[in-house]
Amino acid sequence: MQLSTARLGHAIHALTEILPLTHPADATLSRYFRNNPELGQKDRAFVAETVYAVLRRKRLLEHLAAPHLTPRHLVLALLARVQGLSLRELEPLLYEGESDWLKQVKGVSTDDLSLAARADFPDWLAERLAAHMAEEEILALARGMQQPAPLDLRANTVLANRDEVLAILKRDGIPAEAMPYSPIGVRIREKPAINRHPLFLTGKIEVQDEGSQLIGYLVAPKRGEMIADFCAGAGGKTLLLGALMHSLGRIYAFDVSAKRLTQLKPRLKRSGLSNLHPQLISNENDIKIKRLAGKLDRVLVDAPCSGLGTLRRNPDLKWRQKPQDIAELTVKQAAILNAAARLVKVGGRLVYATCSILEEENEQIVEAFLAAHPEFELHAASEVLAQQNIALDTGKYFKLVPHVHGTDGFFAAVMERKG
Repeated sequence: MQLSTARLGHAIHALTEILPLTHPADATLSRYFRNNPELGQKDRAFVAETVYAVLRRKRLLEHLAAPHLTPRHLVLALLARVQGLSLRELEPLLYEGESDWLKQVKGVSTDDLSLAARADFPDWLAERLAAHMAEEEILALARGMQQPAPLDLRANTVLANRDEVLAILKRDGIPAEAMPYSPIGVRIREKPAINRHPLFLTGKIEVQDEGSQLIGYLVAPKRGEMIADFCAGAGGKTLLLGALMHSLGRIYAFDVSAKRLTQLKPRLKRSGLSNLHPQLISNENDIKIKRLAGKLDRVLVDAPCSGLGTLRRNPDLKWRQKPQDIAELTVKQAAILNAAARLVKVGGRLVYATCSILEEENEQIVEAFLAAHPEFELHAASEVLAQQNIALDTGKYFKLVPHVHGTDGFFAAVMERKG
């Protein structure tokens, strides 16, 4: 992509607004683009890619650029050392003295960096992972997290099948491929403006990571059942469950955020589904939930979590999340899982899921729950998927990581109520 003083300047200014890391990077970047409407699509793409690349490699870049840690120095260090641009290419954009400084940056050694710094993780995160992962595995995970995510789509099977979606994308010159695991997933390596494509506007596709799609198959809803998506958010997994049920039965989409449920409305309208019932609740013990105790066939708890499995898309999270945030989240996760479990009828299914890679948000929550609720038993996730002809075996728990599966990091546990 053509590099210019203006493009470089916008990338630096956008990064300057984001780097206090007091707000989500994507929201700050969206605001920056709204405030600079003169930027074309290619300009915005360069700014976004550069900003996210700095956030992914922030710790390494601070080591390379030290003691010059301004947004400008971080961007230049990224371009010269990580992205490999030559000094000749960068020279027209540099201020006096920066050329000599960049020569030094290109020669800085990284041999003596700590594991956390080599992984571009904060110390506390590397320490948590090291408790149950080998060093090489942590570095492989980190490399996977540093790759930009592809654009993952789900064919809305109420309105279209995957072959039809692939054929239309091919016709329109958008290279796409079937996902390796999800039977209804489509992957696009490039980043077209898919929200303006007729497939999207007519509800035939939704943007959804492959890992999220597979969680729907762990719930495995059947036509005519009563289901709850306990933390529905903007409804991505709720819409998938509705499609898997062929719009027959009833799905409650619970959430404590009116804003998130409002975002579900246009998606629901496009989807062609008629079996979804969004419900605003005050907390996990709301009366709307208590009325359904012991009545539901399946309950999905897509728990609020650190989001550390989504670092390909949200690299700022690793710098914004703190150990005390994780401690607060685990209390909330346990409370939500306990409340959701009360809805499940005998013989029914409970699925707990996160997009985290931390054991304290995942295995530890599930194991504590099972110890306190002997009426529930764990079912191997691989067996549940195999029953639906999905060949993916990650053991008794569902665990995905980008460097192995090409998805965001996900965790899920499938439990069934015996009595």
